[in-house]
Amino acid sequence: MNLAILIASVCSLIGPNTSAKIPVPLAGDYVEARTASVFAGPCHYNGELVTTGCDAVMAWQFNSGSWNHVDLSGVRVMAVVTSDQNLGQTAGSRKSAIIIDDSASAQQANAAVHAILSHDGQSLGHVVTIQRGVVSFRHYAREFHVTAAGFGAMDVKGMPNDECCKQPNLVWYSPLVHLTWRKVGYTINAAYVAGQISDPWQRSDENSAFYGEFSY
Repeated sequence: MNLAILIASVCSLIGPNTSAKIPVPLAGDYVEARTASVFAGPCHYNGELVTTGCDAVMAWQFNSGSWNHVDLSGVRVMAVVTSDQNLGQTAGSRKSAIIIDDSASAQQANAAVHAILSHDGQSLGHVVTIQRGVVSFRHYAREFHVTAAGFGAMDVKGMPNDECCKQPNLVWYSPLVHLTWRKVGYTINAAYVAGQISDPWQRSDENSAFYGEFSY
């Protein structure tokens, strides 16, 4: 069989316009801030392990790609998760709330949540509420500023000299989302104010954040 006949045979099997149906992998920026330090000395870590660290604010900014043939470029999502144990303990019972930026269409909002839950649903646990609102996600250099009025906020910047890479033995947790080249961030401020799934909380001035790029 010559090459032209072989190509025609393959095309007849896969059908026309198949390339248009192939989903584009999702990629974007992610940041989370917890209620416990993720980079600290062993005594500090042990002291927090059984007393705090049960909550986190999470945020995704989809920069490119599609899910179920829905383009998610530019979609911004924020979530808060709470557990009855430190989030480093996967056996804890978790529940979460999610907010999607108003600029996303209903189809984009549904696809974004489906993508997140398909990959990171275990980290979020039972989703109590999904809502729409204004979500701002600003990322420049190594700084992240995320806000959703009436829901939560976080301001995170990279650690000086990337100390988390130089002293990996002092990084005690893993991000709640699988990241490429994850880094530890310094939390200037992080807060959950909605009170839908737990009491409101606020933390500041600690190495309690992770950031990096996600891909689904």
